[in-house]
Amino acid sequence: MKRILFVCTKNAARSQIAEGLLKLLGKAEYEVSSAGLEEAPEVHPLAITVLRERGFDSSGMYSKKIDEELLKQEFDLVVTVCDHAKDNCPLFPKAKKTIHWSVRDPAKKKGTYYELLEAFRKIRRELEKQIKSDIIDRL
Repeated sequence: MKRILFVCTKNAARSQIAEGLLKLLGKAEYEVSSAGLEEAPEVHPLAITVLRERGFDSSGMYSKKIDEELLKQEFDLVVTVCDHAKDNCPLFPKAKKTIHWSVRDPAKKKGTYYELLEAFRKIRRELEKQIKSDIIDRL
């Protein structure tokens, strides 16, 4: 079983969506987790919404911060999903491979509820495409 970690700034949207999608798409082939440089008070409600739209059971999702225990773990792949995480993420010495995806933060979008929801859906589609091409088809 391959161990994958997704990292972003607060572990509230992008890395959570990526974690949920790989759990959904990769079935039992992957042990997937996510974490942030900081801990958000909650997972963004629209991140939960767009995962539920794809059939993912989002119960139990919560924001997690990178800590010493996480840094000691072995991962087959660590994926930073935002530029801030790429530039500021501590090294994972036991990671076999680290890659970066520059994904915009949908939570920073301004607009109506429906415009924000569409921004989250767009990021979900982008992450799903990246997961299929960079992880499922290659790892």
